[in-house]
Amino acid sequence: MHLSEITHPNQLHGLSIRQLEQIAREIREKHLQTVATSGGHLGPGLGVVELTLALYQTLDLDRDKVVWDVGHQAYPHKLITGRYDRFHTLRQKDGVAGYLKRCESKFDHFGAGHASTSISAALGMGLARDMKGENFKTVAVIGDGALTGGMALEAINHAGHLPKTNLLVVLNDNEMSISPNVGAIPRYLNKMRLSPPVQFLSDNLEEQFKHLPFVGDSLSPELERVKEGMKRLAVPKVGAVFEELGFTYMGPVDGHNLEELIATFKQAHQMQGPVLVHVATVKGKGYAIAEKDQVGYHAQSPFNLATGKAAPSSKPKPPSYSKVFSETLIALAEDNPNIVAITAAMATGTGLDKFQTKLPKQYIDVGIAEQHALTLAAGLACEGMRPVAAIYSTFLQRAYDQIVHDVCIQNLPVFLCMDRAGIVGADGPTHQGMYDIAYLRCLPNMVLMAPKDEAELQQMIVTGVSHTASPIAMRYPRGNGYGVPLMEEGWEPLPIGKAEILRHGDDVLMLGYGSMVYPAMQAAELLSEHGIEATVVNARFAKPLDTELILPLAQRIGRVVTLEEGCIMGGFGSAVAEAMLDCDVVVPVKRIGVPDQLVDHATPEQSMAELGLTSPQIAERVRLAFFSQQLSPLSS
Repeated sequence: MHLSEITHPNQLHGLSIRQLEQIAREIREKHLQTVATSGGHLGPGLGVVELTLALYQTLDLDRDKVVWDVGHQAYPHKLITGRYDRFHTLRQKDGVAGYLKRCESKFDHFGAGHASTSISAALGMGLARDMKGENFKTVAVIGDGALTGGMALEAINHAGHLPKTNLLVVLNDNEMSISPNVGAIPRYLNKMRLSPPVQFLSDNLEEQFKHLPFVGDSLSPELERVKEGMKRLAVPKVGAVFEELGFTYMGPVDGHNLEELIATFKQAHQMQGPVLVHVATVKGKGYAIAEKDQVGYHAQSPFNLATGKAAPSSKPKPPSYSKVFSETLIALAEDNPNIVAITAAMATGTGLDKFQTKLPKQYIDVGIAEQHALTLAAGLACEGMRPVAAIYSTFLQRAYDQIVHDVCIQNLPVFLCMDRAGIVGADGPTHQGMYDIAYLRCLPNMVLMAPKDEAELQQMIVTGVSHTASPIAMRYPRGNGYGVPLMEEGWEPLPIGKAEILRHGDDVLMLGYGSMVYPAMQAAELLSEHGIEATVVNARFAKPLDTELILPLAQRIGRVVTLEEGCIMGGFGSAVAEAMLDCDVVVPVKRIGVPDQLVDHATPEQSMAELGLTSPQIAERVRLAFFSQQLSPLSS
């Protein structure tokens, strides 16, 4: 049997080790060809090929349920669950999603894009099964990086308290998340990986006792305790922590040995209560370049499969926002030892890996633990430090209570830097940074700002580091800037809550926030070609709003358009409308942003067009809203 013939994972049943090894080779080949062509997560999936095949051969996937944590390691899962023929559309508009989605396949039992959710979800399914009197297995596959997340530990704590609830947790231990893991838990797991498995110890001990006179096939409670005691005495107490938490521990198992994996999973399925199988894998397995550079090949844009090098750009690109952020923060921190950069296992993505290299004593990686990161930052701020927490907009959602309870209520000067704010493209709904304006704007003491370009990003970093009166947050988009000249000197903070006028016109007031300022300017030029002159304002701040500037302009011009790359509900446009209403400025307002819908995976350009956020679309929407009876249609 070949991979292309598999449309249901139960077709793996009864296949020999040699047949499974052939399918494993085909999975890696398809995986590599697809990611090299279209981009995507590379290392995670390559590391779990044998794990996936062995696990699925021991399950009945018409009944049993497997929950994959995060989901970026689930490409092999997708290839054997009916998506082989469409796999070339991976992460493309209307194609196969890069993460698991319940609406995409009946075998995607739980969707995810954020880490540490799988054990909770699988335990919930197991409890529902028991309550309804049903009979199926529930399995959570979680990486050692995701195990650093507090939610995973909360779930382990709960599951260990339920000895009659069957649950299998497969710990995929490759010593990595995106970057190398940090913390006591990964250090403990590493000791376990380097130690010889001790399952044989208790098994052989039991066999020896069975041959003693009068013992036979049953062990007395005393001898059972001796057996378990011997297991715990094994250096360095392999699995003892998990067993003390109520799990039966098995491993470490070679994650690339199909025979050993299948035997272990079969044994695990026969046990009662929560079981943890510790599987040692190699991230990027089967592609030597990815095995050597596990950080760089966690995910890749299209690349040359032979050399591993990214496809060359057709023309030089301006620096990315993340790069400008990192370099600016380094320059400031070199002169200010109180600045501390904090990441939650995203050093490479946020650009803080360079900060770590230059200023390791002013750098903290907390692991996949955004809640801890924010309260840690609050504690640093209490002692006069300048904590800068660089976290993707979508991941900052995980620490909302800490922002409210630990930062805002205590009015501590924590600087939140939200990378990937707005539309992020192929990662889809779990990663779009749509909600930070709305979920932060309502919090007392919080200041919100967003730069129009990379030079203003530099100014806002200076502003955020300098602002000690309250918490302050800055959002900025994924990708490259506009190529504007960067500041080399004269780095002065911006006045809090002050906007700037970029263009004058008497027909319509266009208020752009952050990444939508340049599209607003381009739309204004298109409108001008049709006799409509716009005043364009770079708001800079969503909170506090520059009402001294905005409200008189709105009153005089009489037509207002707000533009933001985020959800309309509760966002920047809502802030403007509320301010106008509170001050009795009653003029028409058109809010342009992301409507009340999920933004699926596609290129950012495709998503912007689908949402009506390109400059020609904005110009046409403004014309239709205010001038449709006066002028001819705009050209696209």
